[in-house]
Amino acid sequence: MDNVAVVVDDLAAAMAFFVELGLELEGEATVEGSAVDRLVGLAGVRSDLAMMRTPDGHGRIELTKYHTPRARDGDLRAPTNTVGAHRVVFAVDDIEEILGRLRPHGAELIGELVQYENSYRLCYLRGPAGIVVALAEQIS
Repeated sequence: MDNVAVVVDDLAAAMAFFVELGLELEGEATVEGSAVDRLVGLAGVRSDLAMMRTPDGHGRIELTKYHTPRARDGDLRAPTNTVGAHRVVFAVDDIEEILGRLRPHGAELIGELVQYENSYRLCYLRGPAGIVVALAEQIS
């Protein structure tokens, strides 16, 4: 897999959230034109992209802000069992420390921080644009 793309309404806020999570900005671009229109099946596309890379270099998240046509609003509070719902999971060393760093960037727990058997501490949270992120801390 090359990357996961997420449409956001505030590109700067989404970038700051993922930088705080430990991702690095790989690059930014503005895309538009007939090839982009044909690719995404929309007319008159103009969007800004930010490619965020995981610290190990093996995963990327593409954050996309549409200027035209205007992005459609979705249900940012849809339950996690909604068909088509998604979440991105990140392995972390200190889940509580990461939660503390993400809260100033709008992160809100969906449920609770739980321990699953003797293997992981886990939580789901919502970030910018309702992005569902899961954090997983392996218990040694």
